[in-house]
Amino acid sequence: MAIELGLELGKVNISEEVVAVIAGSAAMEVYGLVGMASRKQLKDGIAELLGRENLSRGVEVRREHNHVHIDLYIVVSYGTKISEVAHNIQLKVKYVLNEVVGLQVDQVNIFVQDVRVLS
Repeated sequence: MAIELGLELGKVNISEEVVAVIAGSAAMEVYGLVGMASRKQLKDGIAELLGRENLSRGVEVRREHNHVHIDLYIVVSYGTKISEVAHNIQLKVKYVLNEVVGLQVDQVNIFVQDVRVLS
């Protein structure tokens, strides 16, 4: 289902897939994030790391009444403060979706699926 924005010249429909890709791309710019994790698959307790072409598989966009909620499933770098990385991702995603799409996001929920050591 598309997200509808009412503008003075008419309506704009944006698919949830597009919002998910924008949110995933914004999150990838934050220091301490290794990548997005698949929200469905855990293999032997290890999260599948997604490439740039599959970012939307690690993002879930939900509409509840007139509110937009974004869930991001992430993998963080070992040695970084997880709460700080998560907070920075929340701020970045909310800012980018507001500025690029004009979408008011109510919640950005972060689910840390794994911690990876970068070599």
